[in-house]
Amino acid sequence: MRATIGVDIGATKIACGVLKEEQFLSKTTIPTPQEGWRSVLDSIVNTIRILQKSHPGVTEVGVGVPGMHDRSRTEVLFAANILGFTNVPIVDYLGERLACPIALENDANAAGLAEAILGAARYASSTMFITISTGIGGCIIADGQLWRGFHGIAGEVGHVTRVPDGPLAPSGVAGALEAVASGTAIERDATFVFRKPTSTAEVFRLAQDGDRKAEQIVHAAMRYLGMAIADVQKLLDPEVFVIGGGVASVGEYFYGNVQNYAREFARGFSDVTIVPAHFGVDAGVIGAAIAARQMTAKRHSESLV
Repeated sequence: MRATIGVDIGATKIACGVLKEEQFLSKTTIPTPQEGWRSVLDSIVNTIRILQKSHPGVTEVGVGVPGMHDRSRTEVLFAANILGFTNVPIVDYLGERLACPIALENDANAAGLAEAILGAARYASSTMFITISTGIGGCIIADGQLWRGFHGIAGEVGHVTRVPDGPLAPSGVAGALEAVASGTAIERDATFVFRKPTSTAEVFRLAQDGDRKAEQIVHAAMRYLGMAIADVQKLLDPEVFVIGGGVASVGEYFYGNVQNYAREFARGFSDVTIVPAHFGVDAGVIGAAIAARQMTAKRHSESLV
């Protein structure tokens, strides 16, 4: 069976796994080195070589990384949360050491691919994937392919402006969605209201227990999310929205309210379907492997022309 390795690089850990056809196998997680990009990539090489011994016949490797990539998707220009990840020639560096094709993909795009191809939206013709955790990321997938847009920024729903002159997002955009509806925003507002450090999980628990202040905080965030989703529905009309990330792990309380708000703002245009992500923390690894397969298939198709 065809074997592909996916890698998901995060600030504190790196996950590597093998995808054989549609079966996900042998996930390995290692700490992210903090000595610069070469140490990170060398650790990935060592881990992949171990996986290759257990699963011979690996044809390609996909790597998901947060942050900005160049337009050719061969270098990571900047990844804020990974120490030393500036102008990293990741495709060339890994390709030379592993002697196989390397695909580079944004981590949110990779997770969205996993859900669209094998996960919660595998039977949908078009999908918008949204991940809600420290920040908010997203991607758009139609007929199994990422829609990147002309500048490669399609799907960046976390940076659309929801509240003029609102709080600053990490991007520096005032009132961006992730500045008012991400896990970071919820924690910030709850800590201010309760005058003590309050986690996102805690404020959702308080809200579900009937605490009025907590309800106001989380419903404001869910309302902004529903508003943004309704806007996307009216602009692009995807068949289904898939939502993942740490904030979404709250469960039905979160999904039900966000869907209600989205349907409220999309009323008169179309219904809105929102489903929870299927793969959870494994989505990035699986999606990175899928991105590598799609890259290989594209190259093969182009060679036949």
